[in-house]
Amino acid sequence: MKRPLVGEPLPLDLVNTLWIDHGAWVDYFDAPGALEEWLAAAGLPGGEGVGERLATARAALRRALQGDTAELDAVLDHGATRPRLRDGAPYEEVIVDDPDWHAAWVVAADFVRLVAERGERVRKCANPGCVLWFLDVSKNGSRRWCSMELCGNRAKVGRFNQRHREVANAD
Repeated sequence: MKRPLVGEPLPLDLVNTLWIDHGAWVDYFDAPGALEEWLAAAGLPGGEGVGERLATARAALRRALQGDTAELDAVLDHGATRPRLRDGAPYEEVIVDDPDWHAAWVVAADFVRLVAERGERVRKCANPGCVLWFLDVSKNGSRRWCSMELCGNRAKVGRFNQRHREVANAD
C-alpha cells in the first residue's frame, strides 16, 4: 500500500499513517506487514500489543495537533527517560511501564520535542479535505500543501476551473 506523504518527522509520519482516499479513511497499519515495516523503518521495537498502543498514540497526536493534549499526556504517562553515560558519551534510556508502550511513548515524546523546537512550522495541509500534517522546512515558511502533486495541484486546477466558469458565465 502506497502512503500519500512520507519522510516527515516520526510523530507526523505516524499521524499520516491514517488518511482519506476517495472519501474513505485508510489505515496503513491494516495492510499485512505494514506495522512491522513502519516500526523497522523508525528503528522501534515491536511486540504483541504495539499496534494497539501506536493507534492510541496516533489518535492522541491528532487531538494534540488540534489543541487537546489530555490523551497525549496519558500516553506520555507510560514512560520517561533516564540520563546515562556510556564510554563518556551521554544518552537517554527510555523507561516504560509496559514494553508494548515503548514505540508509542518514543513517538509521543518526540512530538513534544518537535513542538518545542519547531512548533510554528508544524502544519495541516491547507486542503480542507486533506488530513495530512507536515513540518514546513521551506526557507520562508510558506508551505501550504502536504504536497504539490496531491493537494497543491488540485487547488490550482480548482482555481483555474473556477476562473473559467466565471468568464463563461459572464458572457
